[in-house]
Amino acid sequence: MHTVTISPKFQVVIPQQVREALQLLPGEKMRVLHFGNRVELIRVRDAKSLRGALAGMDTAIARESDRV
Repeated sequence: MHTVTISPKFQVVIPQQVREALQLLPGEKMRVLHFGNRVELIRVRDAKSLRGALAGMDTAIARESDRV
């Protein structure tokens, strides 16, 4: 867990270990969500970059007999 400080301009620095683990790049866009008592940052990605993200995913699910 990392602790950051809010600057007088209300900016924070994402710790280097987190940036590297998430492969964040300068200039990337993030969505900011207020959720309960916390702030969440979610990377904005275009649809093209998500192509193939679900490849190999197991899509077999148990279905009720009336849904087959």
